Amino acid sequence: MSEEEKSELASAARKYWSDEGYTAGGVIREVDYANSRKGLDPSLAGIKIVDCDTHFMEPADLFTARAPAAYKDKVPRHRRVNGVDRWFVGDRDFGSIGGNVIRPDHNKLLGRLAFPTFEQGHPGAYEVKPRLQAMDDLGIHAQICYQNSGVTQAGSLMALHDEGLANAILNIYNDAAAERQQESGQRLFTLGHLPLWNKTAMEAEARRCIDLGLKGFVLPDTPERLGIPSYLDAYWTPLLELCNDTGTPLNFHLNAAINPNDLTWQGFAFEQTLSVVATMYSICNAATMGNWMVSGLLDRHPKLKIGLIESGMGWVPFAIEALEHQFDEMMPSKARLVQRRPWEYFRDHFWVTYWFETIGPKLLLETIGVNKVLFETDFPHPTSLYPGVQDHIVKTLGGYDYAVRKRVLERNAVELYNLPF
Repeated sequence: MSEEEKSELASAARKYWSDEGYTAGGVIREVDYANSRKGLDPSLAGIKIVDCDTHFMEPADLFTARAPAAYKDKVPRHRRVNGVDRWFVGDRDFGSIGGNVIRPDHNKLLGRLAFPTFEQGHPGAYEVKPRLQAMDDLGIHAQICYQNSGVTQAGSLMALHDEGLANAILNIYNDAAAERQQESGQRLFTLGHLPLWNKTAMEAEARRCIDLGLKGFVLPDTPERLGIPSYLDAYWTPLLELCNDTGTPLNFHLNAAINPNDLTWQGFAFEQTLSVVATMYSICNAATMGNWMVSGLLDRHPKLKIGLIESGMGWVPFAIEALEHQFDEMMPSKARLVQRRPWEYFRDHFWVTYWFETIGPKLLLETIGVNKVLFETDFPHPTSLYPGVQDHIVKTLGGYDYAVRKRVLERNAVELYNLPF
């Protein structure tokens, strides 16, 4: 790997959340929380709603409190720089602490990615007890949780050039995820991260995470950008076999096989750029889905489960119809590579999420498949479905019978993630 590529990896975490997202500005939306904290809507009684895309902010002492003696002074820690809390590993800036646009008074920041300091945001972003209270207020039984900073990004960890330290950071993260799952009474399920740069270590950590009870893994959609072999390489075969055989899902969270930041016009303000980029990240999941469908890997691993998370759902019928057409027009000479059609691959292997949409869940649910759609809020991130969770669910799913509502809001997630209820 060239020095330029190493430099790009080192800055990956700093780019995870643009610095502009923490500058002064934005608009505070006043939230009538007393009217929103109604809990579960009566029409949904008996349904344990699983919110399949949320973020749990890495606590400030997550790594220092758990570090082995050899790495006590090397693991990530918070440092405040120009009024903004950031993660550092030694002198290396690992970027912001992640997104939290909910204030302790329950009001919401618009037009920015987060409040600049840890304490300005809602404690439910990083503490279990207030998180469970917020879930109860919003009528949510369980949440699938993702990282909230770049501190566990493979590219940044690889740039440390200290594999022992990088492995220790991920071990600590995964151990804490398992502890949080227990502390929450099996309501907060944080998905595992793996040392992708070392095949042996990756496979060992994957088995350990499954033994710990973690419910899935977060992977990059194009690992070759990190200097890691493509999913077509045998490098990945043991991990894919393990996930296939154990029913452990792979999750591509807001991943796109293209970079939406390259699609916006120069000269836009931060808010203009972010509006387009956030939209395109969802739609570009079509490329990630398509890559797996044409790869032949889904025939070799016929029980593999793939979550396209923070994806939206409205684009799915168009994308699969397009792939159906291209299979006929472009794939005849490669027909031996695949044994099924795009709709079959989707129904056998993929799940998508919805949150802000109304057209998708109201009009496309049966086309996409009632057993293929998950619900999410993206709490506590920008664009999160907060605080009107129950109202939106009733608006979008209220026209369906109870069995369909229970399937979308609960059973699909239970089956995908092997949840204990």
